[in-house]
Amino acid sequence: MDAIRAEHLKKTFGSVSAVDDVHLSVKEGEIFGFLGPNGAGKTTTIRLLTGVLTPDAGTVQINGIDIHRHPLDAKMQMGVIPENSTVYGDLSAEQNLQLSGKMYGMPRALREKRINEILLRLGLSDKRRNLVRTFSKGMKQRVSIACAIIHRPHVLFLDEPTSGLDVQSRRLVIETIHDMNEQGSTIFLTTHNIEEANTLCQKVSIINKGKIVAQDSPERLKKMFDTTQSVEVSFDRTVTRDLFAMEGILRAEPCGDKWRLYTDNPDLVLKYLVGRAERESIGITSLSTSGPSLEEAFVQITECI
Repeated sequence: MDAIRAEHLKKTFGSVSAVDDVHLSVKEGEIFGFLGPNGAGKTTTIRLLTGVLTPDAGTVQINGIDIHRHPLDAKMQMGVIPENSTVYGDLSAEQNLQLSGKMYGMPRALREKRINEILLRLGLSDKRRNLVRTFSKGMKQRVSIACAIIHRPHVLFLDEPTSGLDVQSRRLVIETIHDMNEQGSTIFLTTHNIEEANTLCQKVSIINKGKIVAQDSPERLKKMFDTTQSVEVSFDRTVTRDLFAMEGILRAEPCGDKWRLYTDNPDLVLKYLVGRAERESIGITSLSTSGPSLEEAFVQITECI
């Protein structure tokens, strides 16, 4: 059975079609990535899937339950982590979790057990009695996640969960996603971090201008554009873009202390770089090739629409 199923989903705001005849099917136990440019319809779609908004047309089912006919039953199946934290700043981390657990009808003993487990996992045990309004953005996001997973939801929706977080908080969020998935939760993830989707998700859907424009595994989406590969190179001194002016290099981009060169003929580019570096007495400190990236597929798919 599909954990999430949406058919003919539509939502307009005035003359703008934010979501235009969207079909989605997310299998049980899947980590599903939902990608799209800013304003593409990602957040509106999540709000329709979670019952925050009512669609102009179409249906949504969560574990087979129609969310508009039986909203309470459907929402009991899910946990939601919105783009902006919705935890209560004037309550402590522990009080926020107690409130969330009560709303999901959890008995007190189970609630206490889960609160201790989650606070420990998310590195908040020593802050459990501190008011959330004193927390950093990363810590507030951890509390938001804790409230969403306290009842071990069958389906977990995450809207840009790692946006703007420090490295430690981001790592804890990713670990929690893996843990919840291993325990049986289906994960629906929207993110701007293409590499995050590539490493986390079994399937990816791309929305642009309110329409689903591609849906498949990350590897299959990348293979749609397998003529474009990349070469990464770094040198022992600073070089300019002029060094990469050759017919076989389609695009050259600085990438930290390296250059990433996009090409449909990596063999030609490698030989050119080695020869040019030798002629100009430039030392190559690293040189590697890679296949097409999900980011490249994303850019090409969304630019075509």
